Amino acid sequence: MKHQQTGTVNVLVIGGGNAALCAALVAREAGASVLLLEAAPREWRGGNSSHTRNLRCMHDAPQDVLTDAYPEEEFWQDLKKVTGGITDEKLARLAIRESARCRDWMRKHGVHFQPSLSGTLHLSRTNAFFMGGGKALVNAYYRSAEALGVRIRYDAPVDRLELADGGFRAAWVGGERIAARACVLAAGGFESNREWLREAWGQNADGEWPADNFAIRGTRFNRGVLLRFMMAAGADMVGDPSQSHCVAVNARAPLYDGGICTRIDCVSLGIVVNKDAHRFYDEGEDFWPKRYAIWGRLVAQQPAQVGYSIIDAKANGRFMPPVFPGAQADSLEGLARQLGLDEASFVRTVRDYNAACRVGSFDHTVLDDCHTEGLAPAKTHWALPIDTPPFRGYALKPGITFTYLGLKVNERSAVHFADVPSPNLFVAGEMMAGNVLGKGYTAGVGMTIGTAFGRIAGAHAAAAALEKGVHHVAA
Repeated sequence: MKHQQTGTVNVLVIGGGNAALCAALVAREAGASVLLLEAAPREWRGGNSSHTRNLRCMHDAPQDVLTDAYPEEEFWQDLKKVTGGITDEKLARLAIRESARCRDWMRKHGVHFQPSLSGTLHLSRTNAFFMGGGKALVNAYYRSAEALGVRIRYDAPVDRLELADGGFRAAWVGGERIAARACVLAAGGFESNREWLREAWGQNADGEWPADNFAIRGTRFNRGVLLRFMMAAGADMVGDPSQSHCVAVNARAPLYDGGICTRIDCVSLGIVVNKDAHRFYDEGEDFWPKRYAIWGRLVAQQPAQVGYSIIDAKANGRFMPPVFPGAQADSLEGLARQLGLDEASFVRTVRDYNAACRVGSFDHTVLDDCHTEGLAPAKTHWALPIDTPPFRGYALKPGITFTYLGLKVNERSAVHFADVPSPNLFVAGEMMAGNVLGKGYTAGVGMTIGTAFGRIAGAHAAAAALEKGVHHVAA
């Protein structure tokens, strides 16, 4: 077989989403020649970043689109809580601090911000929203990269790397060898590899393969090819392959690229039952931006991987309406029939919940005093009886956003082999997010990790290629 050799560049970036683009831009700004390889065709470029909306960022005083303050320690405590402490504090704090100084740089590359809109007001203090969403951000970065002279190739999936003594030599796209002095891996997780998801999740007690019923909220191109390659090459890994950003989405969501609009956001305003019409978790545990990403995993652990979010008329207007309408009925029995649930069991569950509600001062903007007593599982906040027709129900299934299994890194975002950092191979984005996210999620932190470590990886890749030191990522 005849091989084609592509001339050596300073920095090769493998991937086409936010982390890859941040790395490419910073490396180019540092004076390196940069080639970016995107597996997807141009019209599908950007990976999961196209579906994002915002960046969680630390700030010590009100800013343009951010209210009040969100200091480092509070951000850290929020992250520590959702991960259950399964996080590298040093790397997490590095990402948090970087989030405070990246937005001017983002603006320089054409990214615009807007205030949070109705339905996202819980995030007005913690998250800066992108005007035009993630697609606009990705397009701005590509325009800037092209203007700076970054070479971009689409339809260029890398299937293997050439490594020697922990260092990068070249990447292979089919029969083409592409050499570089340094490389940044930012090619995403393995969430669109159904076989690997099946392997990670296994079979449940009912003999089901839960992963068979998952929707993939983002790109179909994140198949984990380079993750598998790096595992086989002996790279140090971090994270549980079954842990991921896994959200409860509308059961009618498409297999790929459903994005944010398929999410069901009324969970905290009602109850959630499984196919046996039984509740299985506290719907009012915490604010939705902190807890929405646990519900995919919770539903995945239920029989047939389905759940049903149930609300009444009192919840209308309090949440972002879903893109697919749910079932609606004027009686609980009628709603149960529409959802295919056993009527007697469903009505009993709702009535038991209603009887347990202790209603105080309902306020969905705070952790209020409306709760249940003598009910398992409890609902600890926002517990109002479901007693006002019309009643609505939304069928749910798990939606995987990205997986947390990744490559272990240090503060330079270097890949490690037997605890030794590589001199010229770096990683950013989903491929290393598990260093910070052992489990759980809080809104916007994926973009924080991708932006922070993309910039760090790009700076150190350029330094390795040009044999210069890095004092700090340019802000």
